[in-house]
Amino acid sequence: MAVKIRLKRMGNRHRSFYRLIATDSRSPRDGRFLEELGFYDPMKDPAIVQIDGASVRKWIERGAQLSETARSLLKRAGILVQGKLVDAAPAPAPQPAEAPTPVFPPEGAGS
Repeated sequence: MAVKIRLKRMGNRHRSFYRLIATDSRSPRDGRFLEELGFYDPMKDPAIVQIDGASVRKWIERGAQLSETARSLLKRAGILVQGKLVDAAPAPAPQPAEAPTPVFPPEGAGS
């Protein structure tokens, strides 16, 4: 079974977004897939590209072939540099949300 990493189109007419998937090369564009690897939303400004680098690495090491569009998205995300896989950078730690400062009425005002 030849595995390809390519895009699957989703969304409505004129509001499309894409999922990056690993699939059998014989399956249709929007058909069955083996694993979802990330997504690409070109409708946002700037376009959003979110890809799981470890999963992509796993499939490429198993012999999966990249489509041209998937290759360009991996380059944009920084996972592929000059045709070589780059070690996945650790995800940044989430910043703790700041507690809102309580607002008290001024002293002597009101009742």
